Amino acid sequence: MPERPPVPDDPAERIRVKRIYRAARVSDGKRILVDRLWPRGVAKNRARLTDWMKEIAPSDDLRRWFHDNPDAWDEFTSRYEAELSEHDDLLRDLAGYAQDGIVTLLYASKDEDRNNAVVLCRYLRARLEGKEGQDA
Repeated sequence: MPERPPVPDDPAERIRVKRIYRAARVSDGKRILVDRLWPRGVAKNRARLTDWMKEIAPSDDLRRWFHDNPDAWDEFTSRYEAELSEHDDLLRDLAGYAQDGIVTLLYASKDEDRNNAVVLCRYLRARLEGKEGQDA
């Protein structure tokens, strides 16, 4: 059995982002799907999820808007962060996972740099570092 990598001391450093279509690894720790829709072509039994937190994903309206406006990254980020500020309970759950070990936020988007999991990761890291609302 593969050995688990060391867990960083800082909970903010324990949060990672990964495309769900990449192979699950022991080093992923707790695997949390943060998309509202189930990813196409992914079998539920092979996803190896700890949790599917679809409620923390962007609202359907925001998701559709960003799909139609993919170049509006900064606006998407601002709107999604505003939505995240309304989900303290879910953010606390994710922070709790990070207190226990590695957490990998999974997403389906083809764009690895501009997707909701990237925004969520940055937002959650800032929250854990006590710098909510600032870039982390």
